[in-house]
Amino acid sequence: VQLVESGGGLVQPGGSLRLSCAASGFTFSSYDMSWYRQAARKGRELVAVIFSGGRSTNYVDSVKGRFTISRDNAKNTVYLQMNSLKPEDTAVYYCKANGQYFYWGQGTQVTVSS
Repeated sequence: VQLVESGGGLVQPGGSLRLSCAASGFTFSSYDMSWYRQAARKGRELVAVIFSGGRSTNYVDSVKGRFTISRDNAKNTVYLQMNSLKPEDTAVYYCKANGQYFYWGQGTQVTVSS
């Protein structure tokens, strides 16, 4: 089983990034997929979730209207489109698969700074 995140980096405030998480080794379409983030010296926070059917999503209040989670079951990939980024969005972002078992990716760093 593997979850491999990509797309992180350094971006200026107000900018955009698109994170990807490529999954393998399990039945991706049967799993709810989530993005979490962990800032320095803070706990891990649930950012967004997309349920296995792909139609239902939930977001933490701080990212509503700025972030969009989506999935492509044909590509076994979940995405997080992040717009209007703020310095407080700086964190390591992880994807997580939730289903019969739980799987985590290794994380990708997002830094929002001028």
